[in-house]
Formats: sequence, C-alpha cells, structure tokens
Amino acid sequence: MDYNTQREQIKMPEFGRHVQKMIDYVVNIPDKEKRNQQIKAVVDVMGVLNPQLRDLDDYKHKLWDNVQIISDFEIDIDSPYPTPTKETFETHPNPIPLDKTPLKAAHYGRNIQNMIDMIAEKEDKELRTNMVMVLAHYMRHQYLIWNKDSVQEETIFSDIHKLSKGRLTVPEGMHLSPLTHTPTQPGAHQSHRNEHSQRQNYRGNKRKSGKRK
Repeated sequence: MDYNTQREQIKMPEFGRHVQKMIDYVVNIPDKEKRNQQIKAVVDVMGVLNPQLRDLDDYKHKLWDNVQIISDFEIDIDSPYPTPTKETFETHPNPIPLDKTPLKAAHYGRNIQNMIDMIAEKEDKELRTNMVMVLAHYMRHQYLIWNKDSVQEETIFSDIHKLSKGRLTVPEGMHLSPLTHTPTQPGAHQSHRNEHSQRQNYRGNKRKSGKRK
C-alpha cells in the first residue's frame, strides 16, 4: 500500500499532490522553451483548482510565485513577474518592541496611561482640558466595568492627577455628566438573562406541578 504518510510532503496542500507532481515534471524538462510552455499550462490548472484566488489582487502573480514555492525555487523558467527568492519568504519580520514597564493602575490598562501621557504633552490649554474631560468619562466607564457599581468623580479626577504625575488637573467646577446606565462586565447581561429565564422556568414547572395535585 502507498500511504500519504510515506510520500513526500506537499509544499502547498491547497493545490494538491497532482500539481506538485506536474511542477516536479516540468523542473526536469531539459529544454527551457518547453519548460516555459508546460508551466503556463500548469499555472492555468492551478487557477482552475482554486477559483477563489481570482478574488485577490494580482492573483496571477501569486500563482507564479506559488510555482516557485512548490518547486522549492529550483525551477528555471521565464516568469512574466519578478522571480522571488527563497530568502524572500523565509525572512522573519522585525519584532515589535513591547512596553513592559509596570502599569500604575492595572484596571485602567496601558492605553489609558498612554493617552494620559499624550494629553499631558499638548500645549493648547483649552484642547488639553477638553481631552481630559473626554478621557475622564471613559475612565469612569472602565472603572465601573471592572471594579464597583458606583464611583465618585473625585476618584477619577484624582487618578488622572496621579497617573499624569501632576501634569494634568481637572479645573474646579468641571463635572462628569450623569450616567445613563451602569456598565457591566462582558457577558454579565447574558448571565442575568439566563438567570431570569431559569427563574421563569422554575415558576412555570411549579405551577404545573400544583395543578396535577
């Protein structure tokens, strides 16, 4: 028996083993002109087998690049597009540096800390004040999600002052607008609905049980 596990690993499974065999055959054709003719037919077959690729921009270019990948970049053909190299696909992107400095208030998150630092650098006093008030409303929302059912605006204003290291201060007389609803933790609304549904079912079953008696 010829098992797939005993065969050579397929370079690109989405095209199947038959396409890989066709490309392997073209690689070993001695005449380059004939190779160019045969590989065009193989590319057409690849496009037919994967019609969804036609939705991509420049899908023909991608098919010719896939020919190089499947041949392990050993096929010598005249491609209508720049021929990629193995290094092009093996080069890893530069790592994105992560900010690992400890958070001053974990329940607010790093984004709020970054916003506070950004606002503190604004030179326009009026703009800075407006941005602080917008941020204060957002911080209250985040605070209520993860901590308590209520929070005094003075707590939020104090946190802004502390997190900005004294660079930001909410002017006297400024207040947060009243809450229209209390934010809840993600999934809490669904949990309350499920509990309500369970209570309704329990009451309904209890009534049915009473009628039977």
